[in-house]
Amino acid sequence: MTDQAFPSNAATADKSADRRRSQRVQIVMPVIVRGTSGGQPFQENTSTVMVNANGCMLMLKASVLKGHQVSLVNPATTEELPCRVVFHGRRAEGKTEVGLEFAEASPLFWRINFPPEDWNAAERKRPDSSSRPNLPKAAPPKR
Repeated sequence: MTDQAFPSNAATADKSADRRRSQRVQIVMPVIVRGTSGGQPFQENTSTVMVNANGCMLMLKASVLKGHQVSLVNPATTEELPCRVVFHGRRAEGKTEVGLEFAEASPLFWRINFPPEDWNAAERKRPDSSSRPNLPKAAPPKR
């Protein structure tokens, strides 16, 4: 991941899409970040904004520097992986957008299925009325 791995503006995202090593999935998943901030250890419960096989973007209250080493815990599995801070983005409500890169690619950490490389959300099929089965209509309630 580079600083462009988790850009916060759409124009930059389009330019960096060709450099991306894995599909990004916008998903809110609870995580725990452990590390040190100002020489003091911290542990913060937060949620992801986006994930991929190489890391995630999340909002963090703790102050961490680019290059800083932290650990990311998936509370659903208790799996803990070392990460490096690779991106700082916008600040909102006392938190900073932070991109984390796993020490090595770990797509199974998230326990989700990533979409295929050629997947385009805009082309996703949505059910229409013609694809719905003909179900009997419910009888009106008796009085």
